Amino acid sequence: MPRQAPALDPAEDYARRVIRGEIKACKWVKLAAKRHLDDLKRQGSAAFPFVWDTARADRISDFVQLLPHVKGPLAGQLIRLELWQHFILRSIFGWINKHTGQRRFRRVYIEVPRGNAKSTISSGVGLYMLAADDEGGAEIYAAATTKDQAKIVMRDAQQMGRKAEAYRDHFGVEVTAHAVVQQSTGSRFLAVSSDEGTLDGFNVHLAIIDELHAHKTRGVYDVMETGIGKRTQSLLWAISTAGSNRSGICYEVRTYLTKVLQGIAKDEAFFGIIYTIDDGDQWNDPASWEKANPNWGVSVQPDVIAGLAAKAMQMPAAQANFQTKHLDVWVAADQAWMDMRAWDRCADSSLDIEDFEGEDCIAGLDLASKVDLAANVKIFRRIIDDKEHFYSFGRYYLPEAAVLEARNSQYQGWEIEGRLITTPGDVLDFDRVRQDLIDDNGRFQLIEIAYDPWQALQLAQQLQAEGATVIEYRNTVANFSAPMKELQALVLQGRWHHDGDPVMTWAASNVVCHTDAKDNIYPRKERPENKIDPIVAAIMALGRWMAARAQTTAQQAFVEL
Repeated sequence: MPRQAPALDPAEDYARRVIRGEIKACKWVKLAAKRHLDDLKRQGSAAFPFVWDTARADRISDFVQLLPHVKGPLAGQLIRLELWQHFILRSIFGWINKHTGQRRFRRVYIEVPRGNAKSTISSGVGLYMLAADDEGGAEIYAAATTKDQAKIVMRDAQQMGRKAEAYRDHFGVEVTAHAVVQQSTGSRFLAVSSDEGTLDGFNVHLAIIDELHAHKTRGVYDVMETGIGKRTQSLLWAISTAGSNRSGICYEVRTYLTKVLQGIAKDEAFFGIIYTIDDGDQWNDPASWEKANPNWGVSVQPDVIAGLAAKAMQMPAAQANFQTKHLDVWVAADQAWMDMRAWDRCADSSLDIEDFEGEDCIAGLDLASKVDLAANVKIFRRIIDDKEHFYSFGRYYLPEAAVLEARNSQYQGWEIEGRLITTPGDVLDFDRVRQDLIDDNGRFQLIEIAYDPWQALQLAQQLQAEGATVIEYRNTVANFSAPMKELQALVLQGRWHHDGDPVMTWAASNVVCHTDAKDNIYPRKERPENKIDPIVAAIMALGRWMAARAQTTAQQAFVEL
């Protein structure tokens, strides 16, 4: 019988499939694949001192696949590497310096969207280099700016170690509460962070830096990069999703990698790959989603991504988060918050605050400063077909001098319409604001007035002395994220109502928001003249309505016990 041709190496197989277009891939993945194939051809050249060692590549692939999954529906089952993961691991560990026998790559950067198991693979590499890399006294670190972030990779590695009894027995490894150690060689795997103090002095064999985009300074990366210089086969392993800080260390490393992949910069010791969509791809086009997610249909479920995309299409504030976390697109930190077409659909010119006299309401008070726009926004709640509907009415104040200076060309028109109340002089008369709120307290069932103590503490004390219920509402992310998201949802569902208020509409259009690592949002403005005080006051009032709802729900739960 004729001899069968040897199976194609998984790394080469992946690279060839990418180049042929059989695997959907962006520009950077194609360049990484081309680099690998070009390097295979360069073997034997005097100018290229590296060779492909299949045995070394097999060893890392086989090792990781002897470890168990520790999260999700596959928890407890052995890891089965996908072809793209073979490509990364085998490339990093399979290329060897033919003169020294040492690994070619010393620095790694992997950028891939959330959910593609980058932390799982990184933990496996940590366990390998701890005990299976023939390195005495190996120091393995999961490094981050905070202890909590550093522990993400560390916890996965500990769980893998606890579940992989054969690994522990064969290599003499012990998993402790805070580390994974190999006593016979004095090797250890620890989580370290800059918030615990200095990171200097480490003799690094492997440093895993998770979510590099979240690092506000370059300190951790630089210290670990310096630390790998003390060993001959050490590795700096950085993984991340995209972010928004284009002046940070992550984007710097990413930019350098793109130059290496394009051949603009030459760096034989740097391996990297970026999974994203291409320029010109539409983020909301399902055809582009698979390209950015190499674990498509494995750990990244198409129906989940479709649902998140549908939400992002309806809520502008969610678009940046969807693109960065799920398509690995670097976007600006602040994005438009409100879908203004949906906002306009909520306008009802027939609404009249007189029709709400005697009804419960909560007021939000944002005084901003004594020389600028202040807002008193009342929010009423009605139940229609068992669903909450909210109705907003605003009263806005400005020093007369601000109108005369024409800081906003619309101020004068809004004053004529009665939408804007001006007080004499160049500073706001807080007594006028106070009197209006006292009048409101008699006209409506004013449950409470939410205020930010930064400017309104004295006014709040005066209101309280006159019988009003005042509640401090600090301008923090924790206080604003949930009601901002609630307001978006209410607008999209047509359960937020306003009378076409042009001042509030202007403020809503001015709001941009930043999404942090925990998906929290907070209202911001791009320029000082783009005032957002009216919408801030509305968010405060809605936040207190949400608190009242939560309290009622909790009380009902006790009643039903």
